[in-house]
Amino acid sequence: MDALFFGAHPDDVELTSGGFAARLAAHGHSVGVVDLTRGEAGSRGTVEQREQEAQEAGRILGVSRRWTLGLPDMGVDARDRAQLTAVIECLRAERPTLVVAPDHHDPHPDHVEASALITRACHLAGHLRFPAGGERFRPTRILYAMFFGDPVPHLIVDISTTWERRHQALRAHRSQIGPDPGPQTYLTAPGFLEEVEARSRSFGARIGVRYGEGYRHRGPLGITDARALLTQAGGEG
Repeated sequence: MDALFFGAHPDDVELTSGGFAARLAAHGHSVGVVDLTRGEAGSRGTVEQREQEAQEAGRILGVSRRWTLGLPDMGVDARDRAQLTAVIECLRAERPTLVVAPDHHDPHPDHVEASALITRACHLAGHLRFPAGGERFRPTRILYAMFFGDPVPHLIVDISTTWERRHQALRAHRSQIGPDPGPQTYLTAPGFLEEVEARSRSFGARIGVRYGEGYRHRGPLGITDARALLTQAGGEG
């Protein structure tokens, strides 16, 4: 895979970074989506429903493959050796240049732990003596996708051309945001989808485009090809 997008739950990528995933896929890159858990602890929907919805959303985004590691929902733990090994073996098998993980500025404990878990795995996957399957490998770059929280993004990706696809992929998670009877959650609250769109419009407005997604990065972003700084805002790339 050229890029792996990780979410703690089956709808997390659609809520944070689906536009970026769709844009990379549209450019012909091999893109994978990895759901750490099956979302079995969610208030709505069965595991089977959520799996079907996730696969449908992946098809809408145009990614090459989507799968789950089956870690425990409400039990993602960056210190758990078995969970760390599972993510490392995934990275060593797929060998992505880019990894996109949840940002840790989030109230959901699974998102916080997922951020730390993936960060640790990206580093330790490159250690020869870490006892996990596969040949050692370390991704070139990790980005952290923003949703809740108030930190300033380090970079914003223009997703204007793939916003509609991301929106449709999110709506594919019908058990979570649809009108079906069941417990009410923040995903079913009136105006939730409008709130998601407003957030993307806000990110986009900061860089002069219609829709954007915000990301954070640890450490400086290196520019190895100075021509990248000559690319006009909103241009294809």
